[in-house]
Order: sequence, then structure tokens, then C-alpha cells
Amino acid sequence: MNTDSKRLLSVDILRGLTIIFMIIVNDPGSWSNVYAPLLHAKWNGITPTDYIFPTFLFIVGLSIALSLSKKKESNSSNTEVLKKIIWRSIKIYLVGLLLWLWPNFDFENIRWVGVLQRISIVYLFCAIIFLYFNLKSQIIILSQILLFYTILMCFVPIPEIGFPDLSVPEKNWAHYLDSLLLPGVMWQKTWDPEGILSTLPSIGTGILGLIAGHILTSKNDLLKKMLYISLLGFVLLFFGDITQYIFPLNKNLWSTSFTLLVGGISCLSLCFCMYICDYLSHGKKFKIAQSFGVNSIFSYVVASMLTFIFYGSKIVIFKKTLFDWGGGLNELFIDVFSETGLSLKLLSFLYALFYVFIIWIPTSFLFKKKIYIKL
Repeated sequence: MNTDSKRLLSVDILRGLTIIFMIIVNDPGSWSNVYAPLLHAKWNGITPTDYIFPTFLFIVGLSIALSLSKKKESNSSNTEVLKKIIWRSIKIYLVGLLLWLWPNFDFENIRWVGVLQRISIVYLFCAIIFLYFNLKSQIIILSQILLFYTILMCFVPIPEIGFPDLSVPEKNWAHYLDSLLLPGVMWQKTWDPEGILSTLPSIGTGILGLIAGHILTSKNDLLKKMLYISLLGFVLLFFGDITQYIFPLNKNLWSTSFTLLVGGISCLSLCFCMYICDYLSHGKKFKIAQSFGVNSIFSYVVASMLTFIFYGSKIVIFKKTLFDWGGGLNELFIDVFSETGLSLKLLSFLYALFYVFIIWIPTSFLFKKKIYIKL
């Protein structure tokens, strides 16, 4: 925990908006009544909800470049920096496991992968790549990752299955390796969207953030930085659109086209925030987003842990029920306000906004006290 310092406002606000949207899509009033743009694409294809997680990983890479660039320039001991990187990634991973275990603590059915687990792995590898490789090498590593992943996923036969068929979940290398190697519970029973192989291109998303970070830490003026980041965004959009004809847009597989396209969207989103917050100096109008942005992991963890109260659940420890909340506040919210005549989808969305407000209360307190909680 610290109470620092000079932070880049546009990055904090973009990170905060990403967390806010993450809470909205993760916590509707009713999963039976959700607007289509607030749901993930079931398989091939893309929705606005699919932008959220990769944008956060993009910001992870961006933040690494911002935080470690001065240490690289000052010739700080890489060994000491590496120890901190490894320890932080371990802490994030363990918190991810805690969120899966909470509140039932069923150690016999652990999901070893997940959102925070993937964040920890992307952070670890991207920080090491930034620490030991220059910009040119980072671009080469990114290219090699995406080329290898594309060839493997699209053209290499799978044992006992044959050539990949990317129109179905069961006929690709990601599914095959998850079913063969991934222990514990998987989100889709025989494969996981945060599984083993698809973590590789998600590291590529983090590297795209590193590249944008190089632009932000350059000596160019703000307008040139915005120009270069927007150009990078349009280039990524173009190649993402082209490569979807080889490797379809697919968040579950974190396909190459998905990595490039959403990387472009992340670049343009960053550029837009820089224009509004840094160039026009309107950043102070977005304090709610900023409060989420400076304590992003804290906000996500609190939102995840409080669901057992707001959505109704039991607390079971070592197979003994300690509390049983029964129905959740989401059901009460929908039941009470459904009498107003509002559509169930709108009420479900309004409840998600209400839940964001609940999480904002402790987040705002920390922000006002200038307390930034870091794992």
C-alpha cells in the first residue's frame, strides 16, 4: 500500500472505465435478461463485452512500461526488480484462487485458471520481456507468438481429431491441451477460456501495451504521442480485420485476429482518453472512473467477494454451512421495480449500475484518502 505520486490521468481513467464495465457485465440483475451487447459472443464473433478483458491486459502492459522505464534507465538491479515482479505475480494469482474458493472453500474443486490468474501470468511475462528486451525485440517476440499460434491453431492436425475446425469448440489445440493437461475445474467442463494455450496470445495483448507504453514514455509532445498511438491502433484494426479470414475473431481462443483487432480498439480508446483527459484537461470530471482506476484490483476483488451477499449464496467451510443468505438483493430489486412497467432487461442493467455504486463507496473512500492498494 502506498500514497503516491504523479500518475498519468488518462491511463487511470481508462483502467477505471474498464473495471466499471467489467463489473457491469459480470453482475447483471438477472442473467436471463441481459442486453445482447453486454454478453460475450458464444463462440466465433465479437461483442462490446469482449473488448473489456483484453483492454485491461493492454493496460497491464502499458503500466509495466510506465513503471519500469525509469528503472531501466537508472540501471537498477534487474535481479531485485525481477524478485518484485515474481512476488507480485504470485500474489495476484493467489487472490484469483481465493476468489474461486470464496465463499464455499471447496478445495476439492479448484479452478486453477481465471481472470486474475491470467492477469498474473501476463504481468509476469510482459514485465520480464520489458526488462530484458528492447522495443525491436518486443515486436519480434509479439510477431513470433502470433505467427506460431496461428499456424498451430489453424493448420496443424490434432491427435485423434485431425485438422482443426475453428467453428466448434471441441476441435482445436486449445481445447485438446486443456482437456489433457489442465487440472481442476474448467469453466466449460472440458476446456477453459482462460486455459493454457490461449494464454500465449493474451501475453501478446500485454506486449501491445508495452509498445504503446514506449510511445507514451518517449520525448515526443502529447499530440505526437496521440498521433502515433492512433496510427498503431488503425494498423492493428486493419490486420485484425484481414486475419479474421484465416483465424476467426474469437475471445474464447484469444485468436490472432481478436488480439490484433481489440489491440487496435485499446489503442484508440487510450488515445481518446488522452485527448479528453490530458489534452483538453477534462480528466477531473471523471473522478468516479479514476477512483476505480487507481485501485483496480481492489475494486474487482471486492465486487467478486460481495456477490454472495447481493446475489444470494451460502458460506460453506469444510462442508459446514455457516451462513445461508437465501435469495439475493438482485431478485428483490427485480421484483420490486418490475411493477413500474420497466423492461426486465433494463432493470437488470440498472441493478448492475447499482452494484457499481456499491463498489464505488469503499473505492471512493480510498481515493479521497489517496490510498492505493497494490498487491
